[in-house]
Amino acid sequence: MSNISDIAVKNIQGKSETFADYQGKVLLIVNVASYCGYTPQYKGLEQLNQDYREKGLRVLGFPCNDFGAQEPGTNEEIAKFCETSYGVSFDMMDKVHAKGSEQHPLYQTLTNAIEPKGDVAWNFEKFLISKQGDVVARFGSGVAPTSAELIQAVEAELAK
Repeated sequence: MSNISDIAVKNIQGKSETFADYQGKVLLIVNVASYCGYTPQYKGLEQLNQDYREKGLRVLGFPCNDFGAQEPGTNEEIAKFCETSYGVSFDMMDKVHAKGSEQHPLYQTLTNAIEPKGDVAWNFEKFLISKQGDVVARFGSGVAPTSAELIQAVEAELAK
């Protein structure tokens, strides 16, 4: 199954949601961390949010402490860090496990839906989701949010 519509998640305030709540929106799902070499990507993610939110993109940040213990904080601490350090206004979600025995069902689906299949390698890996909830692209941590390849993929999905 490569569709995430029925998967339940919580936002960073603890409110339960499903991805069906985002039906008709293109999603960029990112496992984020506050103390990572890639943490400055928050700036680019917020730029994508600013540039494309009105066109139907939703950036969803999922804090994750699976890689180098680089996201040790509570949801409240993470939300404050993101807002004060990077002006994050995109949707931040509950902390999840992106790999391992406690891997969240979302990441079970994402990591098996599209090539390259397999575990998330590090913080700030990105998954692009179609308006119908299908996983359509995967980008490694080194792909900047404002890179041409990611923006082209986002624009192509928004145009569908």
